[in-house]
Amino acid sequence: MTPIQMTFSTMFLLGLMGLTFHRTHLLSALLCLESMMLSLFLATSLWALQLSTINIATDPMLLLAFSACEPSSGLALLVATARTHGSDHMQNLNLLQC
Repeated sequence: MTPIQMTFSTMFLLGLMGLTFHRTHLLSALLCLESMMLSLFLATSLWALQLSTINIATDPMLLLAFSACEPSSGLALLVATARTHGSDHMQNLNLLQC
């Protein structure tokens, strides 16, 4: 495993660990998801550059489009839960109450 691949897998694992261990607030969970998407984008971009094929070059752009839509929907979800539940604590969010 090259050092660059090790760096991207470490970035992804740090985002995953942050998502599993520090999920007290919805905003911190969304930030961890965003860091995971960023590491995946950088890894697929580097992979497409190394292989230098045209077919794989569209995959990072598709991933970038999805990762650009995720913060807007996450922010809308954050505002909606803060208005209905009063805070963004994950303990207060229960799907059975809806």
